[in-house]
Amino acid sequence: MHAQETASESMEGNLKGRIEAVLFVTGEPIQVQDLAKALDVDMKVLKKTLTELKDEYDFGQRGLSLRLFGSHVQLTSRALYAADVVHLLQPVQKQSLSQAVMETLAVVAYKQPVTKAEVEQVRGVKCDYSIQSLVNKGMIAEVGRKDALGRPILYGTTDIFLQHFGISSLEDLPPLPQTETEQTDADTGESFGT
Repeated sequence: MHAQETASESMEGNLKGRIEAVLFVTGEPIQVQDLAKALDVDMKVLKKTLTELKDEYDFGQRGLSLRLFGSHVQLTSRALYAADVVHLLQPVQKQSLSQAVMETLAVVAYKQPVTKAEVEQVRGVKCDYSIQSLVNKGMIAEVGRKDALGRPILYGTTDIFLQHFGISSLEDLPPLPQTETEQTDADTGESFGT
């Protein structure tokens, strides 16, 4: 009985090691909630431990990196060492997103939730293919319906979007550049429409 208690205490005491083992084996992003359930750990304790583990990896610029994005966590190789990995493995390059798809994705990211018609209004062209392509890639998803005629679908970005661009949340998106009118208004200190 004493040996069982010691083993159990040891497992609880090495939560970081348990997290690393699970994330290493899966290789894919895991929902933090699912990880807590699998490890039978309280969410508060798990989130605190994930933050500590991430900080340890970052401080030492170790070869691995713990990435937290949205409600997911993933153990990845550190981007700093990507050239070494590419040199060794020379992996097949992922097909990049086309200019039209990237423009559509940018509109969704900055204006979400947004309808296809609203995206088309900003871009000035039809976006059927781009929207469908982004949905198929899992980068955007239906987040609801607009309370308007026809109840059009509202789209928003997903955790896959965050993972693809290496950001933790939408707050990490760079600010939109100001238009000349906005810049002039900011310079003069005048505000219109108030």
